Amino acid sequence: MKKIKCRFMVAIVLAVIIIMEVIPGVARANGVGWSFTALAAGVSTIRSPLEVDYEDYRRRFEGIERRGEIEVAGFGIIDDQVFEFWFAHFGDVWVVPAFENHMRRLAIFLTDKDGQVLYKTDQLETNNRSLDRLRQPTRTIAAISFQDMNRDGLDDIGLITTCMLESGDHVGQTYKVGDILFQSADGFYRDYRISDKINRFGMNKSVEMMRAFVRDGYSTEFLYTATTLDELLRNGLVIADEQHYTRQFEKLGRLEVVPGSYAIANYEIFMIYLVNERGEIVWSLQPMGEYDNLYALKGMAWRDIDGDGVRDIAVLARYSYEDSQGEMVIESDYAIYYQQTGGFVTDTEFKETYQCAEEETMEELIRKAREYWGWTGQMGEG
Repeated sequence: MKKIKCRFMVAIVLAVIIIMEVIPGVARANGVGWSFTALAAGVSTIRSPLEVDYEDYRRRFEGIERRGEIEVAGFGIIDDQVFEFWFAHFGDVWVVPAFENHMRRLAIFLTDKDGQVLYKTDQLETNNRSLDRLRQPTRTIAAISFQDMNRDGLDDIGLITTCMLESGDHVGQTYKVGDILFQSADGFYRDYRISDKINRFGMNKSVEMMRAFVRDGYSTEFLYTATTLDELLRNGLVIADEQHYTRQFEKLGRLEVVPGSYAIANYEIFMIYLVNERGEIVWSLQPMGEYDNLYALKGMAWRDIDGDGVRDIAVLARYSYEDSQGEMVIESDYAIYYQQTGGFVTDTEFKETYQCAEEETMEELIRKAREYWGWTGQMGEG
C-alpha cells in the first residue's frame, strides 16, 4: 500500500512539473500567453494568433499621437484624400485618412497645424466587411465630404469606400460601403443603425444619396421590404408603363410584371416586381446589380431562352456609374432570369461568356443566348 501511495505522489509531482515548466514553454514558443492565476481558477488565457495580431494593431493605432507617427506605426496616408477643414468642435484641422499597410483597415485622423492628433477613429463600417479576420477588402476611398448631414448645424464627415470581393462566385467584383461620422459637442459619433440601412438598401452610391436619406427622409428600403404593389406606389415607385404587362407564366400562373424606378438624389433605382391577382408581390428582380443609376430601359422580353419549354425574362438597359477617376460612365448591360418551379433563377453561366455591345438589341441578345444553350426554336413575346 505504501508503494502505491509513493508512486501516486511521484505522478502528481511530475504532473505539476509539466504544468509549470513544459506548457508555458510550448505556449511561449507558439506566441500565445499563459496565466497561472487563470489556470488556478480553471480558466485558460491562451490567445489565438488573431488576438495577438489584433492587440499589436491596437497598440500601434492607439500609440499614434502625431501625424508624423502615422506611417511609422504601419499606416499609409492616402495623400490625395487629405483635406483641410474647419469643424466647430476642433477648429481648423487636417483630415488625414490612412490604411494599415497589411490589414487594409481604414483610420481617420484629425490633426492640427502642428501635427498633433486631436481625434482618431477606426470604428468604421468598411472595417467590418470581413468579421472573421483583421484584413479587410477595402481598396480605395471613393468619396469623402464635409457637410451638415442631419440638419443640426454641425458639419459631419460623409465617407464612401470601394471594396472588392475576395472569394465566392463574384470574386473581383467591387462594391461601395457608405458611412457617416456625425459631429457632436464632444467630437464625432456613428449611428450604426443608419450605417446599416445605408449599405443594406443600396443608399451608398454617393454622399448626396446618403444625405437624402439622413437629412431629407428619402429611402429605398421599401423597394426591398414591400409586400404589395399598393405599398410600392404609396412610397413613390414610378411604373415604366411601356413595359408593364400581365403574363401567364407556366410554373407561376398569371402575374402582373411591374418594372419601375424610384428617384433618390440624382439616381434612379430600377426594380422589377411580379404581382399576383391579389396585388401581392410574389417575386422581385434587381437587374441593376452594382450599377449606380438607370440611364435608360431599352427593353424587356418574355420568351423561352434556354429551351426548357417555359418563358423566361430578359432585361436590356443602359446604366451609369462613377469610375475610379470620378467620371460618369454609361454602358449597356443585360440580365436574364430563368423560370423554375417557385420562382426565377438569375443567369450567371451565359453572362460569364458574353458581354453585350452598346447598340445591342433584344433580338440579338436572345439569339446569342439561345445559341449558347444550343437551342434555336422560336417563340414570340408573350
